[in-house]
Amino acid sequence: MQHLRLGVNIDHVATIRNARGGGHPDPVRAARLAAAAGADGITAHLREDRRHISDGDISRLIDGVDLPLNLEIAATEEMLAIALRHTPHAACIVPEKRQEVTTEGGLDVAGGLEKLRPYCQALREAGIRVSLFVDPDPVQLEAAAALGVPVVELHTGAYCEACQEDRGGAQAREELARLVEAARVAEDLGLECHAGHGLTYDTVAPVAAIPSVVELNIGHFLIGEAIFCGLDSAIKRMRSLMDQARAEAAGARSA
Repeated sequence: MQHLRLGVNIDHVATIRNARGGGHPDPVRAARLAAAAGADGITAHLREDRRHISDGDISRLIDGVDLPLNLEIAATEEMLAIALRHTPHAACIVPEKRQEVTTEGGLDVAGGLEKLRPYCQALREAGIRVSLFVDPDPVQLEAAAALGVPVVELHTGAYCEACQEDRGGAQAREELARLVEAARVAEDLGLECHAGHGLTYDTVAPVAAIPSVVELNIGHFLIGEAIFCGLDSAIKRMRSLMDQARAEAAGARSA
């Protein structure tokens, strides 16, 4: 059974810090706690408006945390230059709007091939693993493969919203089926498949059970849960739910 990696997004530790200013709480400390609790990587989104993670945080995360950093960035010259300067383990290109509260959907890779191509090429030539954050749509996956990127991250937001709205009813099943099919298509195209956005204790198991998904990136929910039970406890519980779902799915396939 392939190990399912957990990337912990520590953006919203920085959101809380920035609400008041100063240095507390420290996202680097959160990243170290995540590593000790069983995370396999750290994710941080450097937004154009710097609403949470700052430029200085990126340097400190790379220098002070013994886990690979997945840097989420928009496809802009400024963000490309920052990524090339810091050379994180990975860079995930995401869509970004100044007015949005959080990322609202996947990249339109198919409609933006020529814009994205030089960014992907520059990151790849610098030795940075490139991924694209996409909706679970075969057209977008085929476009990602055409760009030659090694990784896609499936946007799980629609699935999570459907789970909340109809509590596992027909809409949630439909969105989960889209994720399952997209993961299959990604594997057929030779793309490493990750998933994330909005995942919680209640929604993670069906996604963790998809065999060709090799990494989940989870942030906001874990930081929120940490208020009540501590970050260590929140991550360990998520890790346990992921591992249990993976093992049960593997057992069912071999039965």
